[in-house]
Amino acid sequence: MTNVHAPATAVTVVDPAAARGPGSEPDTDPARQFAEDGYAIFRSLFAPEEVAEIRAEFMAMHARGPVPGHFEPRPDVPGEPVDVLHSYPRVMHPHVFNDLARRYLLDARLRSILERLLGEQPLAAQSMFYFKPPGARGQALHQDNFYLRVEPGTCVAAWVACDVIDRANGGLEVVPGTHLMDVFCPEDADPDVSFTREYVPPPPGLAPVPVDMEPGDVLFFNGSLVHGSGPNATTDRFRRSFICHYVGQRSCERISPWYKTLTMDGDPVRVPESVGGGPCGTETDVAGPH
Repeated sequence: MTNVHAPATAVTVVDPAAARGPGSEPDTDPARQFAEDGYAIFRSLFAPEEVAEIRAEFMAMHARGPVPGHFEPRPDVPGEPVDVLHSYPRVMHPHVFNDLARRYLLDARLRSILERLLGEQPLAAQSMFYFKPPGARGQALHQDNFYLRVEPGTCVAAWVACDVIDRANGGLEVVPGTHLMDVFCPEDADPDVSFTREYVPPPPGLAPVPVDMEPGDVLFFNGSLVHGSGPNATTDRFRRSFICHYVGQRSCERISPWYKTLTMDGDPVRVPESVGGGPCGTETDVAGPH
């Protein structure tokens, strides 16, 4: 494994002006901060009305019911504990069937930032929406590239906050420095607090850092960065998020076959397949990808 620097004590925050080119640069270069820390927040990248549009679209999708292969709510099993995530499972690859999800996946603001962080043109590889209603379990610490299997490099996530996100409703935690390490073999997660099976414990000397966000903030992070979240302990607050994954058009030579890449103009691009992978997180009560 690569040696790492000491963990950061606070989240790197970058003004949206950083994405607008020369003449509006902040004092700190976000690409350098992303390289050093493995993540950076762009505050208020999306306007309140845009976030409201995303929330409304996915809540309406939930009300309409299943989309086979993408959104599959199911009833609780009699005699087993009630699980709110049975009614509110995550939505996988909504951009395949939903115009709004596709539009935000390919948003020009995300493209501009990704070009700087990657140092090349990005390809879109995945979209997801997490409802995370009150009482929902979290997702144990993990690395996204364990699932995407991007080779020889890694992926980058753009994690859009659609609600106020804090410790109470299960906000993200990241482990700075782990983006400079290899992908770990995960251990078994605690199913009482994580809806996914894989858990990557923080390496010795490194610790999770909480990431609190406001609606419209976007967290970009390296696919090798260890991150996760705890349960939503509130009784009345969702922690909704729209999440996209991207890879470098030049540097990505292989990717898991579960991901079908697009240019940021929406044109399909075939990338050779790597071995293994699947959805970001294997669910504890589902046998394999769904």
